[in-house]
Amino acid sequence: MTKVVLITGASSGLGKATASYLLAKNYRIFGTSRDPQKYNSEISFELLTFDLNQPETAQKLVNQVMHKTGRIDVLINNAGAGITGPIEETDVNSMQSHFSTNLFGPLSLIQKVLPIMRQQKSGLIINITSIGGYMGLPFRGIYSASKGALSVTSEALRMEVKRFGVDIVTVAPGDYSTDIASRRIYSPLKKDSPYHDVYKYSINTIDEHVDQGSNPNDFARMIHKIIKLKKRKVHYRSGSFLQKFSILLKKILPDTLFEKMIMNHYKV
Repeated sequence: MTKVVLITGASSGLGKATASYLLAKNYRIFGTSRDPQKYNSEISFELLTFDLNQPETAQKLVNQVMHKTGRIDVLINNAGAGITGPIEETDVNSMQSHFSTNLFGPLSLIQKVLPIMRQQKSGLIINITSIGGYMGLPFRGIYSASKGALSVTSEALRMEVKRFGVDIVTVAPGDYSTDIASRRIYSPLKKDSPYHDVYKYSINTIDEHVDQGSNPNDFARMIHKIIKLKKRKVHYRSGSFLQKFSILLKKILPDTLFEKMIMNHYKV
């Protein structure tokens, strides 16, 4: 039986690469975008409307897929957003909106898909987090917090639904060569902000990491391997060796030493 995969944020970046790769492997793919018509001419799989900031659209999305196929085997919560800026100067409304996108949006879709997977007595949910979610990074604190929250929530949810035959894992990517920088939210600095110089350097460093990032197809291959596994880990990491190694360093080094390494890297 051909597996049905629903993947959010599939119009660009890692989502598009993953959807295209799985399509080539003969999966039935449904991707989502806030504006599908904008991308239909360059997409070879079905692209449906879904906005993470409008959770009421989740049920409509799931109904569309079920009407076409009658099942959902894999949900990949890939859609999300990046945000940068000093926490002191980031508007609280922007913080809340960011959590709506990166945490509450995926959870709202999971709530609509779980009853289907429970009835099927099978299903896989892959939540895309971030290596940045394992640590606080200067000027990316809100982003790190939202991805860290999704990771921890996934751990709890995995234990809650395991007895129904539903598996939940997270995949934390590092930097990949995508257009994510063009979609990142930059919190505006105040004219007299004391963060100007160091913030500018940090953003340039972040963008350099993306420009020099890994091939998105490597990420897609990893997702495919996870789908095929019969026994899966809770968390997976994907990206360069140094980025994945940083998670281990955070675990084994004294916290003040690890903090010093991060501050030196970003010249904070």
